[in-house]
Amino acid sequence: MSTAVSNSVLSEEFWSAEGSALWVKRIVLVILGIAALAISAKIKLPIPPSPVPVGMGTFVVLTIGAAYGPRLGLTTIIAYMLVGALGFDVFTNSSADSNGIGYMFGITGGYLVGFVLATMVLGFAARKGWDRNVLMMAVAMLIGTALIYICGLAWMSYFIEAKSLFNAETYGSVLGQTLAWGLTPFLIGDAIKLALAALLLPALWKLVGKART
Repeated sequence: MSTAVSNSVLSEEFWSAEGSALWVKRIVLVILGIAALAISAKIKLPIPPSPVPVGMGTFVVLTIGAAYGPRLGLTTIIAYMLVGALGFDVFTNSSADSNGIGYMFGITGGYLVGFVLATMVLGFAARKGWDRNVLMMAVAMLIGTALIYICGLAWMSYFIEAKSLFNAETYGSVLGQTLAWGLTPFLIGDAIKLALAALLLPALWKLVGKART
């Protein structure tokens, strides 16, 4: 398997464009990416007492990173964050009453930072051709998912302590509460989403006749 950094990413293999048309293509892809992220954020299943529901956002974040590459993927996720910062209801738990910068610095804000890092990692992995091989794509997806959790859990732990949300009788420690709220309820669901995403990109490459072994 080639690891050259000059590999094209999936979004570059359709709708050939140059000059101003290329910029139109990029703008359209960014808009579509923002829409996909916003819609996927609202496809969720609450799992009390965790403040983080199971949703499809992680799946879309990882897929956009791999399909768009590092630059366009990062542009898309940053644009999505800016839309959310302006107060639009595009995040998983945002609403008319909880949105914008205030929401982004709430208990789940660390996951948003993880989204940015994961998008970049998946984009660079795709540039190396990892998205054309199921095993390597799974490794990239696992790294991206781990980054999302690390950022999300680190901020959640700080938030629980800072806002006096720790329930010693139920959880015993801040770490225990953090894991119960932000990790353990989602492991099976995220494993399934990771597997689907790892299968999707190589399958799409086969459809465009660019798969590698």
